[in-house]
Amino acid sequence: MNLKIALLGGDGIGPEILAQSVKCLQAVEETFNHHFTYTEGLIGAAAMDKYGSPLPEQTIDLCKASDAILFGTIGTLKYDDNPSAKIRPEQGLLQLRRELQLFTNIRPVKVFPTLVNKSPLKKHVIFGTDFVIYRELTGGIYFGEKKLSEDGTVASDLCEYSEKEIGRIAHLAFKAAKNRRKKLTLVDKANVLETSRLWRKVVTRISESYPEVQLDFLFVDNAAMKMMLDPNDFDVILTDNMFGDILSDQGSAICGSKGLLPSASIGNEHAMFEPFHGSYPQATGKNIANPVASILSTAMMLSHFGLNEESLAVVIAVDKSMRKNVVTKDLNPSSKYGTSQVGDFIAGNIIDSDENLNYNYENIGLGRSTII
Repeated sequence: MNLKIALLGGDGIGPEILAQSVKCLQAVEETFNHHFTYTEGLIGAAAMDKYGSPLPEQTIDLCKASDAILFGTIGTLKYDDNPSAKIRPEQGLLQLRRELQLFTNIRPVKVFPTLVNKSPLKKHVIFGTDFVIYRELTGGIYFGEKKLSEDGTVASDLCEYSEKEIGRIAHLAFKAAKNRRKKLTLVDKANVLETSRLWRKVVTRISESYPEVQLDFLFVDNAAMKMMLDPNDFDVILTDNMFGDILSDQGSAICGSKGLLPSASIGNEHAMFEPFHGSYPQATGKNIANPVASILSTAMMLSHFGLNEESLAVVIAVDKSMRKNVVTKDLNPSSKYGTSQVGDFIAGNIIDSDENLNYNYENIGLGRSTII
């Protein structure tokens, strides 16, 4: 297969971890006889420094002309510490999602068996955790009208959703649940929010087209508590933009490190794959950032294009790095391995499935989380 891939390293540790993903893709090319072309683009603070915009037109054009986008991270202390800044790096990512209509964010939360002791939660609570969050990505309070009074003492952010916006992601979430454990949980705040009540009405109606899928409802505060007490009860979580953002953060605590969670942002025509974590500017250039989330995002990209063997080969190589303790310091404080060394190990262990016939795929597979 030939794929044109846009590389948006962004800020902080983004370029470093993305470089490890490219190593793995190059190993996939060589092992499975594919051809990928890579073109770099600027976004976030890096783009602001050069072009004065967090999302230059040439980056938008590059993404629209590519088959897929691999994204690093966005944000720097320079802007984080300046609350009065009118333009922020994060605006580039929000604008890109809107430009490409990436309305669905898919975030699998799956605990590697070799890392159950790294979680702050008890082993018996998290063992076997395997759920996926479907977060609406281009609507809601993040994109609604924002107001600030002239005297700067009153502010408001409008949260708005349409039936169309809710329906298109709901169908994807139900299809995913149909191919997993056939359970979907809508997380909202329908006791107080009119938008949440609309979500319930639309999702309930759509559920009639998926009779094999059990539909449950949870208020977001209850869902947050249940994720910590009984994460195995979840299969597919469907929720809006802000609640999905918060719950995804919480999901990283279950796994023991933000450096482990991948994500995919999907639209009708475009797809972007990125690690869940932030830009970690304090670690920039120190070769200590965990590249696994970025590499697993690459595995999700391969699965998106139907390259399931290739995706599995990447995930198996990641699992091998865990079992061999070839990890960064966030997973093992005494580790001697850095970002590039972990990337080299994983890339060097990407082999075709004939050599992994005895592997327990159920323990480590991401495929069921990426069915769209």
